[in-house]
Amino acid sequence: MAILEIRGLTKTYASGTAALSDIDLSIDKGEIFALLGPNGAGKTTMIGIICGLVTPSGGTVTVDGEDFRKSYRRVRRKIGLVPQELHTDAFEQVIHTITFSRALFGKPADAAFIEQLLRDLSLWDKRHAQVQELSGGMKRRLMIAKALSHEPDILFLDEPTAGVDVELRRDMWRMVGSLRERGVTIILTTHYIEEAEEMADRVGVIDGGKLILVEEKHALMQKLGKKRLTLNLDEPLEAIPAELDRWALQLAGEGRELVYEFDAKADKTGVPSLLRRVSDLGIGFSDLGTRQSSLEDIFVELVHKEAAA
Repeated sequence: MAILEIRGLTKTYASGTAALSDIDLSIDKGEIFALLGPNGAGKTTMIGIICGLVTPSGGTVTVDGEDFRKSYRRVRRKIGLVPQELHTDAFEQVIHTITFSRALFGKPADAAFIEQLLRDLSLWDKRHAQVQELSGGMKRRLMIAKALSHEPDILFLDEPTAGVDVELRRDMWRMVGSLRERGVTIILTTHYIEEAEEMADRVGVIDGGKLILVEEKHALMQKLGKKRLTLNLDEPLEAIPAELDRWALQLAGEGRELVYEFDAKADKTGVPSLLRRVSDLGIGFSDLGTRQSSLEDIFVELVHKEAAA
């Protein structure tokens, strides 16, 4: 069942810049959805519209069956946002900041919930500290706690681990897993594609304000992923022999590696014939290995294709 429905969403600024163009997207309850795209692709604008921070030029946003524009307050209570920027009162105590944020959304006071939330984010020992006394990593934890203070059904994480330490990243993804178990829908943008590869159920790729692809992660990697065969040569090559042109090989490792990309699902991969031809030419190799394309490889390929179109 879809908890978020976006139809025909557009945003054009007064300057004429089209930040979003005709976005259609459905996200299911309890799903972890990763939105990937280069800087300026429209990720933050899209999140801003859904969270009521940016006014769209056209289209509709429906959250849990309710139109955002008609039921703004009720819908906004269902959404938590961890923005890229760290905005909070520098002189406020941590626990007061979280308590106030919860009250702001009309939720009743719940000291036990606030305590558990701060403990989960390793902030309990800092509960009486002023925000200005926190490290950058602790401030990021605080932003996550604020976003979760009113127990939202949907949590947006906009580049949540950019510039944070490995420990916080690990803690945060552990928390994301537990939130998903409770039925919370997670929508994240990230530059750390390995995180999307590990955590997401589906992946969307946005570029130039257009949603160029939405696909279940494993299906995407099977459909677009290629395998790479690398031959470690006994002697370096200065150039690839013309007799090997039909395999479209590449030289790497200062001429000591011969690289061949192929579709692993194709009826004929070309690998056996390549190895025979290499042997016939007297090119010796000491080892070979294969590697499946990563989500990052696929993302880069998609964006380059879109830019060239």
